[in-house]
Amino acid sequence: MAAETAPNTDIEALSYEEAREQLVGVVSRLEAGGASLEESLALWERGEALAKRCESWLEGARKRLAAARDEPAQDS
Repeated sequence: MAAETAPNTDIEALSYEEAREQLVGVVSRLEAGGASLEESLALWERGEALAKRCESWLEGARKRLAAARDEPAQDS
C-alpha cells in the first residue's frame, strides 16, 4: 500500500475534516486486522500523524476563540 508506506508529508495540507476522516479509516483498518506487521506499523504512524494534525487544528480554533473573547481588552 503506497499511501501507508510513503512519508506522511501530505498530512500538513489536510483540513481538519479530511484528517479526521482519514484517521477514522486508519483506525478501522487497524481494528479489522489482517494487515502485515509492516503495514500495521505504517498505518499506526499515519494515524499518529493524522491525530496530531487534528489536534493542531483544534488548538488553533481554541486560540482563535480565546483571542476573540479577549479582543477588546487585549494589551500585549
